[in-house]
Amino acid sequence: MQYRVTLIKGDGIGPEVTGAVCEILRAAGAPIEWEEAPAGGEAMEKYGVPMPEVTLQNIRKNRLGLKGPLMTPKGAGFRSANVALRQELDLFVGLRPVRTLPNVPGAIPGVDIVLFRENTEDLYAGIEHEVTPGTVVSLKTSTTFAGERISRWAFEYMRYRGRRKIHCCHKAGVNPMADGAFLRAFRQVGEEYPFIEQADMGVDSLSLQLPMHPEHFDVLLLQNLYGDILSDLSAGLAGGLGVVPGANIGTHAAVFEAVHGTAPDIAGKGLANPLAVLLSANMLLEYVGEWKAAGRIEKAVWRVLEEQKHLTRDLGGKAGTAEFTQAVIDNLGGVA
Repeated sequence: MQYRVTLIKGDGIGPEVTGAVCEILRAAGAPIEWEEAPAGGEAMEKYGVPMPEVTLQNIRKNRLGLKGPLMTPKGAGFRSANVALRQELDLFVGLRPVRTLPNVPGAIPGVDIVLFRENTEDLYAGIEHEVTPGTVVSLKTSTTFAGERISRWAFEYMRYRGRRKIHCCHKAGVNPMADGAFLRAFRQVGEEYPFIEQADMGVDSLSLQLPMHPEHFDVLLLQNLYGDILSDLSAGLAGGLGVVPGANIGTHAAVFEAVHGTAPDIAGKGLANPLAVLLSANMLLEYVGEWKAAGRIEKAVWRVLEEQKHLTRDLGGKAGTAEFTQAVIDNLGGVA
């Protein structure tokens, strides 16, 4: 079966790293047919917005997307392309698996955490106004519906992936209605999964405990703002955003993406590390059931990291994008 996937190359280093990933997936025999769509700077020039309707429609049609990093135009009036993508397509699941890979500088050994971020509500709903000059009110939204569906998605993921314990993270003591609603939804859905260990924790306590004892955590469930912040904190435990994949998933579409920035300082120089986009593409393969191709790529990546001969500069090596890419492709042949 051939899968048609919307490809958003991205800004800055985006075209380099997504191009490298397309090469690797082709070499691994992944049955992907790419369909390019504009976003970010390219879309601004042509459509005047960073996430145009033509791209959203393309993803709605294909139901699958792979996205490189995007810039957001500075100045008033522009909504983040990433926020627009999640809200317009109702990609309510923010999925960020974080684990330690071999020989990544600064990584804490043994980190293996999956974060679920509710993508559509909270302060990211964008409801704010100036009530009096100099006084702005931002509204935090929280519905039982959103809390229940992200909770159920997380529990189902755990059931099929063999994950054993989930922490729902909140600040219900300060926001008893908004955070309290999210916590109650989690507990209610959790009653359907008595075989999974369940706990809750204040987000401030989690911020303290996570860097000190990451081995104590398996799966984290968070509202939008907390998830945004703590998913990046967790990525730091594994060595940074350049080695961590991500996905935004809804009922009718799923977009897999690198979570790092556009790195304009090295764009076009052939120095960028494609690993985060590659691991995100591997999540896409797993999502559609192409486990064989995904397994080949994962094992090849681990071999390259373990050998340490073809690592990019951010990983402590001297290789460029092309050399790292070729090393992964070369290792595909020796993987069963």
